[in-house]
Amino acid sequence: MKKIFFACSLLSLLTLLSSHEFWLEPDKFIYDRGDEINVSFLVGENFEGENWTGDSSKIYSLVYYYGGVKDEIPRKLFPGKGDTLHLRQYDEGTNMLTYNSYSSFINLEATEFNKYLEEDGLTNAIEYRKEHNETDSAGKELYMRSVKTIFQVGAIKDETYKRATSLPVDIIPQSHPYKHTDGDEMSFKILYKGDPFTNALVKVWHHNKGETIKMNLKTDENGFVKFPVQTKGRWMVSCVKMEHLDRGPTKLYVPWQSYWGSCTWGYY
Repeated sequence: MKKIFFACSLLSLLTLLSSHEFWLEPDKFIYDRGDEINVSFLVGENFEGENWTGDSSKIYSLVYYYGGVKDEIPRKLFPGKGDTLHLRQYDEGTNMLTYNSYSSFINLEATEFNKYLEEDGLTNAIEYRKEHNETDSAGKELYMRSVKTIFQVGAIKDETYKRATSLPVDIIPQSHPYKHTDGDEMSFKILYKGDPFTNALVKVWHHNKGETIKMNLKTDENGFVKFPVQTKGRWMVSCVKMEHLDRGPTKLYVPWQSYWGSCTWGYY
């Protein structure tokens, strides 16, 4: 019988997109069975983040995968303010935690909006704004967080890491993160709403001994990206999908919806 203990406090996900990346980060990535597992929800630049604080009003889903089990963590477990999820896992295996937010609204001045579209390779939005003479218009946007982390408990390494999820942007390793040696190549398949996310700008972050190295890559026609790894420090793969929204009947028209995805793992 699988035994799991949850106790948690969480965050309200309200911030400016000027902080960009959002990810899940356990206090470590390799655990012994029965260890307390503390997962922070972080936002920041250069893979250096700060905890968010608040309540659970922005949680659309928070799901814990382990040993063939899919556990939806109920929102009622997050009555107060805080920024950390506490777990305790009594079975060995590979574990994955996914988080999907509700959409939040942001309104950015045109120059700032254009800058972030450039930084994140959102060429579809850039071209649309040019074609419709909107480059000098403010950027009204709904944004959603779509993130996961993969960590290891004990010696048993199973296939939990490659389970497809309901995340709008799903970043899926094609090999086990904890079976690699230095210099091995890792491949990831990136899906958007279940289909390959092609020609997408993907940022790969590696933080080790106080230094962060970033690579910018593009997915191929099947949504794949690959790169060599070192089995030290912590890693993140991230990407963004931006969609133009059709004007609805409401006067409160928001033209853009973005989905921010990330996947983290590490070796400590």
